[in-house]
Order: sequence, then C-alpha cells, then structure tokens
Amino acid sequence: MDPGHPDRALAGRLMRVNHAGEIAAQALYHGQALVARDAATRDWLLEAAREEADHLAWCEQRLGELDSRPSLLNPLWYLGSFAIGAAAAAVSDRISLGFVAETERQVESHLTDHLGRLPADDARSRAILEAMRADEVAHGARAMRAGGIELPSPVRALMRATSRVMTRTAYWI
Repeated sequence: MDPGHPDRALAGRLMRVNHAGEIAAQALYHGQALVARDAATRDWLLEAAREEADHLAWCEQRLGELDSRPSLLNPLWYLGSFAIGAAAAAVSDRISLGFVAETERQVESHLTDHLGRLPADDARSRAILEAMRADEVAHGARAMRAGGIELPSPVRALMRATSRVMTRTAYWI
C-alpha cells in the first residue's frame, strides 16, 4: 500500500483498535490472576497473558509498518480492564473463567469483522488477525473446559457495550 493511500490509514486504525484490545487483554488476565483463588487457574491466566503479549507485539510492529500509532488512551484501557478482570475474579474463579470465554467470543467476532473490513491487498494484517483469532478461540474454549460458566445475558450485553465504546474510541484516539 502506498504511504498516503486511504486503505493504509484504514488498516492502521483497525490495527490500533486491535493493539488497544491486546492492551486490555493483558490487563484483564493480570487482574484476574492477581485475585484468582486456585493456583492452576492463576497459572493458566498468566500463560494466556504471555500468549496475548505475542499478539500485542504483532500489532505494535504492524502499526509501525503502516506508519500508524497506538491509541493515546492505552493507559486508560489497561487500568479499566485490570479493574474489571480483578472484579470478575473476586466473585469466583468460575465466573472469571466464564468472563474469559465470553471476552474471547466477542474478540473473535470483532476480529472477524476487521478481517472483512481490511483492504483486500493487506495480506500482512490479515495474517496477524487470523492467527490472533485462532488463539482467542482456543483461549475461550480452554477457559470453559477449566470450569468457566456461561455469564448472564445482561452481563454479556454490558461487555459488548463496553467493547463498542473502547473500539470506536481507539479507532480515532
């Protein structure tokens, strides 16, 4: 893509949103691990956070390649997500794992949407998002196998609304 091409700017904005999402994922997992009661759950959350760190690095590198930048609100995304993760884990490990599963379902949907919006010739961003999506699906399934429970419908809706605010804001700021 040419440096000034509008498709490049679109890809940069989409990757900014994904980078902000990975900042939030790190924070969620760290907040959940801090409060987890079961050592195996804590270990798994920290392992998942390490895997999400790969996603963060991929998105950060791609932002540079696209001459774009991370969200200016990343510290806010981290702090808010850390608090949400800790709050979910404070209820119970099963709720915390259910929160992981629901988060990953929503991230999978979000990544699928971005794959549909990426410029057709942006194979590099596409490969990153496809790899991330596969990992997110695996994290969600593993959280449910580890004892996660399905969250109530109003909680899932609140999570979607919160995600929409973050993604729409990170797209521009």
